[in-house]
Amino acid sequence: MRDINKKNQAGREGGAEPLGFVDRRQTPASKEPLFRVMVILNVTAWITLLGALILFHYARPEFISGVQKFWGVEGRIYWSEEHVKSLLATLQVCLGLSLVSMILRLRRNRRKTDSFGVNLFILAAITVISLVTIYTTMT
Repeated sequence: MRDINKKNQAGREGGAEPLGFVDRRQTPASKEPLFRVMVILNVTAWITLLGALILFHYARPEFISGVQKFWGVEGRIYWSEEHVKSLLATLQVCLGLSLVSMILRLRRNRRKTDSFGVNLFILAAITVISLVTIYTTMT
């Protein structure tokens, strides 16, 4: 039994590949078109979330301080309807992009050494929580 374990350990580089393993990937991941599409979708989804945060800033009611009340400066105390509609659409696009990118990553990554893509799950969780919060507070 010891001889088999030594033979298996000797055939591994870093302990990840079994004896006789041949890497059939000829091109690096950064050169593959599917990988590039996944990266572009990922970056686009994060930029869309940034746009949603900017829309949230303009959609929310304005903070009216005591000095503004004293001087009679008026501010908006309600949510802006057109900004909220744009915010919801932007969050839905962000969720769609992250889900498509997750599916593509799931189809491409089959090895144990491939990256997991935790940022997509974080992005999807932030987007879902935001959508649920907006839908429950607005209706």
